[in-house]
Amino acid sequence: MKKRIIILTGFVLLLSTCLLSFTSEYKPWFENDPFADSLRIVYSQPSSQWPAPHVDAGVNWEELGRLPDGPLKNPTGQQQPVIDLGKMLFFDPRLSGSGQISCASCHVPDLSWTDGRERAVGHDHQTGQRNTPTIFNIWYAKQLFWDGRANSLEDQVFGPVNSEIEMHSDMALVPSKIGQISGYSPLFKAAFGDDHVTADRIAEAIAMFERTVVSRKADFDRFLEGKKEAMSDAALRGLHLFRTKARCMNCHNGPLLTDNEFHNIGLTYYGREYEDLGQYNITRKAEDIGKFKTPSLRDVIRTRPWMHNGLFDNIEGVMNMYNAGMPQPKRKPNQENDPLFPKTDTLLQKLNLTKNEIQDLIAYLNSITAEPWKMRQPVLPK
Repeated sequence: MKKRIIILTGFVLLLSTCLLSFTSEYKPWFENDPFADSLRIVYSQPSSQWPAPHVDAGVNWEELGRLPDGPLKNPTGQQQPVIDLGKMLFFDPRLSGSGQISCASCHVPDLSWTDGRERAVGHDHQTGQRNTPTIFNIWYAKQLFWDGRANSLEDQVFGPVNSEIEMHSDMALVPSKIGQISGYSPLFKAAFGDDHVTADRIAEAIAMFERTVVSRKADFDRFLEGKKEAMSDAALRGLHLFRTKARCMNCHNGPLLTDNEFHNIGLTYYGREYEDLGQYNITRKAEDIGKFKTPSLRDVIRTRPWMHNGLFDNIEGVMNMYNAGMPQPKRKPNQENDPLFPKTDTLLQKLNLTKNEIQDLIAYLNSITAEPWKMRQPVLPK
């Protein structure tokens, strides 16, 4: 009997391996199909035994995995008062010049810490150039903003406060303004030992609070924890496509599905009205033309619209563009010798995904999306 079980187990694994070699032709497209059943077996194994992903040579990648704990899951007694202060400041519109715009005006908890807009709207209803990214799991980012111009969360805080079209304020003046609010005195004293208000302390507190904003577990995490039915057949097919034929792992890898790098995906609008050259605007290096930060795909279905310019409000549109290999601009006669002409990253290639495969990929994206934690706006100090 034991020998039969061993033989049967070996046959199932062999069948699974064979089926995985025919990913572009598997049929039928319905729940509980044999191919999805084989994927459920294969991806229930440790990730070290998963099929090799389709990743180009030279790409540093990390295997997908469960949602990691944030660095402040269990804050110390010294950290908690700083977090509490940072939460107050994050929601306080008095940091802005008008007294009407807070960090939470664009990073809304109920909208998965985005604003649902194509591009951010700030002071005097001015519209910015770029889409508001979520701050979910922002502790993991090495550089902040779409163009990477801040190297820490503390540095990032200064950006929107000082921006003419965002909060329209001056961080050099904010400490005096906040220091005049008597209700903040005990909060600063609890956080820093005295009630002295400085720009660096404001930035430190807000950054500390932002490090506590983490995603909830999604179906994919529950699947990896051993709940084999947590993911649908479509999501499992999508997971396999994500790692193989769709080539997503080249940029979106690791537990938070980002390589923390910058890429040109062909949306620079070079020489046109909405031109945005991304990281080049900061570094002035030709190789950085059109590069933008790779966003985490955690909770991606809830963070529409997508791309640095909010171009897409429909996830099918995003998938279709990637399937086509994204824009690959051609030089015009007057651009033949232009050293700044943008080049779409070679990692982006035509994929030849079918409509059903695209729907399966979307099912996987839904499996890494969860409802956000509820967070009420705090009663602000007076």
